Amino acid sequence: MALSDHLVRAVGGRFPAGLTPVATAAGLGRGLDLAILRLGAGESFEDASPLETAWVLLEGAAEVVFGERGAAVRRASLFDEPPTALHAAAGERVVWRSGATGAEWAVVRTANERRFAARLFTPDESKPEYRGAGLVQNAALRNVRLIFDRANRPEANLVVGEVVNYPGRWSSYPPHHHDQPEIYHYRFSAPNGYGHAELGDEVLKVRHGDTVAIPPGLDHAQVAAPGYGMYYLWMICHLPGNPYTGFTFADEHQWTLDPRQQGWRPADLPSGLS
Repeated sequence: MALSDHLVRAVGGRFPAGLTPVATAAGLGRGLDLAILRLGAGESFEDASPLETAWVLLEGAAEVVFGERGAAVRRASLFDEPPTALHAAAGERVVWRSGATGAEWAVVRTANERRFAARLFTPDESKPEYRGAGLVQNAALRNVRLIFDRANRPEANLVVGEVVNYPGRWSSYPPHHHDQPEIYHYRFSAPNGYGHAELGDEVLKVRHGDTVAIPPGLDHAQVAAPGYGMYYLWMICHLPGNPYTGFTFADEHQWTLDPRQQGWRPADLPSGLS
């Protein structure tokens, strides 16, 4: 399979109403399922998937019922607001009902036979982590938002989080790799925004609504075009006997993690333009 085949384009940057499969566990996702759910005003969606599922609210307002609980959720901006997500075990009945403006979710699934109580992750639980601060002239400064991993959901087979990639800067940097499959789903601050996704020595141009499946063991890094904020939802599934516990940086770029080494600076750049 060519690396270009790991890119799934969103036609026109939008998804149709209902549940739209993007990547499947048996195919591109290598154990991960990703779909996008869009509901119009007042519409409902009921689910009891045989797979572990994470519902990440991308936009809009809705009410959700799971177990004996109910909650109202809302998100106006991927870029300026922390995530809201529901994490449920296989077979858990979940009912969504959208509000007056409709709503959109990323639906992430993987196989998991363990039973556990569903949990709603609210915005106040996601603390921003500003990775890259003070390194290589802040060229890879970004906001990483972890939703859940083994630390707060040890029974899960998923790890899910978000990155806000600032305009003209890098993220997932230095390039890194891990044994477990991963998917990135992209949104931009403007519909004509774009960025580039590195997969090893290959580079894919990514646009609003696109998705990239990252093969295990392959170094990957991202950059956003100037003027455009780039958001991506990232999802990883643990492998049997080999759970995701972190990543390995590419050796040749590890020096960029040393704050004493800021890299080349133009000698003729006027003060105030750096």
